[in-house]
Amino acid sequence: MVNFRLKVFRTVAEHLNFRRAAEELCLTQPAVTSQIKTLEDQLGVQIFDRSGARITLTRPGILLLKYAQKIDRLETDALAALSQFASEQKGDLHIGASLTIAQYILPHILAQFLQHHPKTQPRVLTCNTEQVLEALHAREISIGFVEGPTMRRDMRAEKFLEDEIVLIVAPAHEWSERSFIHPHEVKDERLLMREHGSGTRRVIELALQKHGIRARELNIAMEFDSTEGIITAIESGLGIGFASLWSISKELQVKSVRVVPIRGVRITRPLSIVYPLGQEPQGLALPFLQFVRSRRALITPGQRSRRLGSTAAEPR
Repeated sequence: MVNFRLKVFRTVAEHLNFRRAAEELCLTQPAVTSQIKTLEDQLGVQIFDRSGARITLTRPGILLLKYAQKIDRLETDALAALSQFASEQKGDLHIGASLTIAQYILPHILAQFLQHHPKTQPRVLTCNTEQVLEALHAREISIGFVEGPTMRRDMRAEKFLEDEIVLIVAPAHEWSERSFIHPHEVKDERLLMREHGSGTRRVIELALQKHGIRARELNIAMEFDSTEGIITAIESGLGIGFASLWSISKELQVKSVRVVPIRGVRITRPLSIVYPLGQEPQGLALPFLQFVRSRRALITPGQRSRRLGSTAAEPR
């Protein structure tokens, strides 16, 4: 509903980076620059100062951002209010979701959605990120939920949550009582990883690569097609591994695994709603998309992350 140029402006203003805004909006950087230039021409004011090493908002830009954020909130409120009139819609809602989201997040969202749309019948395809994107491309599903960047120019992605991935070990592991480990120590342990094509695996490999650890240097002892398999194997002492904080809340409560901080490394990733580039999803997928947008502010993974992370000692 909102003016697309305002959405582009708001995204650039929040990141203060044209490249990151382009990635979030699934546009090219020149396209983002063109949208901002056209908006400035329409308004007759400069909204970004590009003269320094980093772009900054001008005074008119700061003022516009306040109004753009108000417009965004009003749109969210309007869609939420109107959703009640669509409650009589019925039929199948075809969704694809990568494993972490399908197991630990999507059920809560669907439970709330079905309270407003009781005649909807969700059909959830659970697979890894690449398979979700392929299912969208083949029109087997109407909307998808994936972990990490999509790397697909034919798809639009909207971040709806942020996830944190942590290193976990069994209580009997020698690292379980350590305040932290150094990144290079990961190479010496039996590592349990998700399969190739997993969004979780790609985010982990990219994060370690930034600290000089290449994927081929890792001692990958086993691969699993589910996070639950990795967690169970770690509890059994078969090695160490990485898992989303969303996936280990029960294990942390019963203390069957321990989080071990890696000095200087914090692995986060966006959890995104994805759908084919072009018009927004049609049919039941559209009120569902609007519902998720209107509720995402109510899910607070940051607070949850801090609470779960407090079970491990902080690096000194």
